[in-house]
Amino acid sequence: MKRGFTLLEVMIATIILGLGTTAILFSMSQSHKTMVYSTYFQTAQEVMDLGDMAFPLEDVKDDRDLDVSETKATELWEKISDERLSREQEEKYHGYTWERESLNRNDDEEIERLGGLYTVRVTVRWGDRFRGHGDSESYVTFWRKPK
Repeated sequence: MKRGFTLLEVMIATIILGLGTTAILFSMSQSHKTMVYSTYFQTAQEVMDLGDMAFPLEDVKDDRDLDVSETKATELWEKISDERLSREQEEKYHGYTWERESLNRNDDEEIERLGGLYTVRVTVRWGDRFRGHGDSESYVTFWRKPK
């Protein structure tokens, strides 16, 4: 009598192997997507730092100076450094912009009630038709001695 696998056993083993392979491929694609997004967020954090160096809150003399319109990351670099961006850095920062906006600048009652606390939103946006789109926001609260 010959011993071997029946067709049913082979089919069940193939299904189990296929499900396992599918699960592994799915988890690999998710981890790849996470790695790609983490590079976007890491660059966004660098752009936030560039914006903070180019337009520091300590230098703000008037409440109107809190707001900074959307500025390209490459322009932020030029504002803080005498060195030119390398080609790799230009590609890295391409499509990234930085913006700062005071959320309670014109609300004197609110600022007085909070004892001179201001809330500022810093937004970094990125993306183009090749990379997709995204943005990252950070909120900063700082105190200014009332006048």
